[in-house]
Amino acid sequence: MITGTIVNTIAVTAGSIIGVTFGNRIKTKTKNAIVKALGLAVLVLGMKMAFVDHNFLLGLISLVIGTGIGEFLDIEQKLDKIGQYLQKKTGNNSGTFVLGFISATVLFCVGSMTIVGAIKDGLNNDPSILYVKSLLDGISSIILASTLGIGVIFSAVFVFTYQGLLSLLASKASFLLSEEIYVNGISLVGGIIILGIGLNMFELTKIKTANMLPALFLIPVIDYFYLAFF
Repeated sequence: MITGTIVNTIAVTAGSIIGVTFGNRIKTKTKNAIVKALGLAVLVLGMKMAFVDHNFLLGLISLVIGTGIGEFLDIEQKLDKIGQYLQKKTGNNSGTFVLGFISATVLFCVGSMTIVGAIKDGLNNDPSILYVKSLLDGISSIILASTLGIGVIFSAVFVFTYQGLLSLLASKASFLLSEEIYVNGISLVGGIIILGIGLNMFELTKIKTANMLPALFLIPVIDYFYLAFF
């Protein structure tokens, strides 16, 4: 039922270990250049996800309300505190530990592939989508960990918990597979959040992307009422 999630968790863990192991051999100047290149790639990924056939206004509404909820709950600060706690426990002094932890956690848990893949795994015992995601996340974790450090590996815990719960609760969310609008809505909102991660990697701004996560759960609800009444 959660086979895909287990494989995904192993891929992120293994990729992070490889990245940390060989990342020490990379010069700081080179690491900074790689982070910027990765930031560009994340921006492109976000734009690709966001440019789908979906009512943009509905996505905007979910982002506004969802971010408001996220700010009220202060999800980013809670993740930041978890990251600082883990950094303290591991005795790591890297200035990018928390950034790596939060960026990887949000990146690996956002997107239609995550949600749809987890639901299909739990509902139909079909982990194929998550197998593809595992490959992508494994490669991404190698790059992230080699530049941002060991903090990336702890995102595997959230991947396992988040995707695992989605798979176990799949029967309650099976409607997301019934209409294309739901998948596209999640892709639109997830893409915008990922764009925020890319901008943060350039250190041009500090967008609290974790506080935007409630929008991912709001957009299917908004789409449902849109289909029902319009």
